[in-house]
Amino acid sequence: MLSTKIFGADTALPPLLIVHGLFGSGRNWGVIARRLSETRRVVTVDMRNHADSFWADSHTYPELAADLSEVIAASGGRMDVLGHSMGGKAAMILALTRPEQVNRLVVADIAPVAYAHSQNHLIAAMRGLDLAGLTSRSEADRRLAATVEDAGTRAFLLQSLDLKADPPRWRLNLDVLEREMSKITGWPEVQGRYEGPTLFLTGALSSYVQPEARATIKGLFPAARFAKLPGAGHWLHADRPREFEAAVAAFLS
Repeated sequence: MLSTKIFGADTALPPLLIVHGLFGSGRNWGVIARRLSETRRVVTVDMRNHADSFWADSHTYPELAADLSEVIAASGGRMDVLGHSMGGKAAMILALTRPEQVNRLVVADIAPVAYAHSQNHLIAAMRGLDLAGLTSRSEADRRLAATVEDAGTRAFLLQSLDLKADPPRWRLNLDVLEREMSKITGWPEVQGRYEGPTLFLTGALSSYVQPEARATIKGLFPAARFAKLPGAGHWLHADRPREFEAAVAAFLS
């Protein structure tokens, strides 16, 4: 089963499962999970091929949804689910194929469509990072800057670099993620509709959820509502964490 971390205790509100995006981990969501756990139990996961969870030879959305289903089954059988980016797609497939397990759904800055971009350039950058003699994150950042210009992206990627290992290593199954990239950026053929309450929460500065995707979204998630966070990009929970928490808490309550 996926590696999980539990915050808070059971209350009258349903527990919440938080699902991270590509190259992320449950740890990225620790602060938000802790704050949301003031009113309910919150569970964060590391997805397969990421962080402390198992490595597998494939990385498809039906498999990711099945992994999440296993966590929910072990946590009582029904949860609210919040997924970002890759995690949002996995959460959508879960809701469409196992709607009885999902009480409410929050999809953060992703649509149920295939995207043309690839993130394999970031995998190439991580592979190309000289890990010899690395002892500090600041030095790793300096080296990674040669291939990844954006400081925020570097900081995000470096959260998955294990400097305590000897030698240092990436806590990501880069080979499989690279091989499966077209499936990660794609969207599988899927049957079903999720009739439950759904919030598509996007960053106002992000281009991931285009207006033309709304018809597709409403076809799969007829109860979908839409909201935008001003001043936030694709990593909206990092750009505007307090506003993100407030929007999620209001919808789930």
